[in-house]
Amino acid sequence: MTRDADAFHIPDHIRSIPPYVGGKPIEEVAREFGLDPARIVKLASNENPLGIPESAKKAMAAAVGELGRYPDDFGFDLKQALSQRFGVDTSWITLGAGSSDILYTAALAFAGNGGRIVHSQYGFVVYGLAAQKVGAHATVVPATPGLGHDLDAMLRAIEGGPGEATASVVYVANPSNPTGTFVEPAAIEAFLARVPPETVVVLDEAYTDYLDPEHRFDAAIWVRRFPNLLMSRTFSKAFGLAGLRIGFGIAQPVLTDLMNRVRAAFNVNALAQAAACAALADQNFLDESYRLNRAGYRQLTNAFDKRGIEYIPSSGNFVLFRAGHDDDAGARVNLALLKRGVIVRPVANYGLPQWLRVSIGTEAENAAFLAALSEAMNVPAARAAA
Repeated sequence: MTRDADAFHIPDHIRSIPPYVGGKPIEEVAREFGLDPARIVKLASNENPLGIPESAKKAMAAAVGELGRYPDDFGFDLKQALSQRFGVDTSWITLGAGSSDILYTAALAFAGNGGRIVHSQYGFVVYGLAAQKVGAHATVVPATPGLGHDLDAMLRAIEGGPGEATASVVYVANPSNPTGTFVEPAAIEAFLARVPPETVVVLDEAYTDYLDPEHRFDAAIWVRRFPNLLMSRTFSKAFGLAGLRIGFGIAQPVLTDLMNRVRAAFNVNALAQAAACAALADQNFLDESYRLNRAGYRQLTNAFDKRGIEYIPSSGNFVLFRAGHDDDAGARVNLALLKRGVIVRPVANYGLPQWLRVSIGTEAENAAFLAALSEAMNVPAARAAA
């Protein structure tokens, strides 16, 4: 006997949540289009094309013998390493199953049961999903003409209109996904100084390790100044541990105490903790990830410039580009790429149906994408070779 959802007492805010859709797996594309999996290029999920660092592989191999036991729920070793890296006490650190877990936990701890969450238009899809998941109201602030954060407008939204409570949480991504836009540190700092103290600011820094040196900043310094700031990071991108799902947040203890009350017990597995400790100390791998990404960015954007393809300058490990000017351009070009064995990310769910996001891969992967894109967008061969 089966029953449909109407037979259960399910809250409306849960019923209305759209399922999260990740980038298509290689195996699914191979089955769907009859392709050789070994020849498919996946550039859809902002993964590190270098894969997992050797240091992390060795650390996991050493940890395998203890997998019959639960992981350290406190995450002592990893928190000690993070404490030393960022100069904060371990009581300031929350571990999560990827940074998305930190984002969801923040919504649950600080905005659940009717709170209000503010985020930018074209901000990471998880912000809106987190609001729905915990029964909060989401206020979406229109982006700037360059698809970035309008911090002044976000401040006004935090304060709210007549009869509207001050926002419980505001998400700020820097760099932002899927746009790749970046806000200068001075502007972020000025924003933090103006946010009401009762509003928790979640600074999502999933892509900060890809910033050029002149744009890098230490948000942990701001955490010491602003008790309402939560800095969120991940090991999924530059550190190459996407499949292990591990991230962390840094905030003053008044916030981390509440987050640790609502996070799931044993939410970070033992292999992920061991790998993260090793990857955190592997500066050579991190440096190589940055160098490969910048070279790949130049490879893609130089080709876009030559072909007259519009794109948003990116500070992450991906580029958002316009596939055409008709409303089905993104879907049409995405399908054509899939048929040619190249997986990128449609962003129509962000309200950008003309655009696609491509992750930066190896030189060969980027070249395969550009060749397939020339056919998919019907760029003349003479121009494609220019």
